[in-house]
Amino acid sequence: MTWLTNIGNQFYETMIVDDRYLQILWGLGNTLIITVCAILLGIVIGTLVAMVKARVFAPKNPVMKGIFKVLDVICSLYLTVIRGTPMILQLMIMYYIILINISNGVVVACIAFGINSGAYVAEVVRTGILSVDKGQMEAGRSLGLTQTTTMFKIIFPQALKNVLPALGNEFIALLKETSVAGYIGIHDLTKGSDIIRSTTYDSFTPLISAGIVYLVLVLGLTSLLGCLERRLRKSDIR
Repeated sequence: MTWLTNIGNQFYETMIVDDRYLQILWGLGNTLIITVCAILLGIVIGTLVAMVKARVFAPKNPVMKGIFKVLDVICSLYLTVIRGTPMILQLMIMYYIILINISNGVVVACIAFGINSGAYVAEVVRTGILSVDKGQMEAGRSLGLTQTTTMFKIIFPQALKNVLPALGNEFIALLKETSVAGYIGIHDLTKGSDIIRSTTYDSFTPLISAGIVYLVLVLGLTSLLGCLERRLRKSDIR
């Protein structure tokens, strides 16, 4: 029991004295803000890109066809660049070059992580759209619905159901990726633990504490994702 007492004393000296644990809580708040905002932005961007890549709209007007071809090229370039370069590099380019006039690092991080997440969400959503049987579109059109109406009322709901688990996994991955936000001076969860480490010269306690917080968050999200998948399977059986 001596080792347990030593760990307790070490935790108290490192985390409780001078309220250093607040560094962790403050960082956790920024981490959650960045994660939630980025995933929402990523879903919007990813859905729009997926609609273009999956050729959801097939305009007959030559001008509109040309516009959609240009959009398809832009989306392909976006997917190639974002998925082919490291997240930390994208974050630093956003902060030091593109969004240099924005002083709030959290806002920059939300945008950078959102753009990055959008590339991966796009592939998930596109796969979901393509997984829906083509007969669904034909059935909708045979009922007199337009292509757009059929897509939003018949195809999208089924595609969303298919990709929800994958979107949940993207949310979990994004949560862990935000640990690099400290490279642009953001006080996130990892940065908070590093501040405590540099103040107390105790590496073990703050870093392990941050790791435990990440683990609890991931396990909680994984549990929620598992419940969601079970409910989806039940609805399929019915």
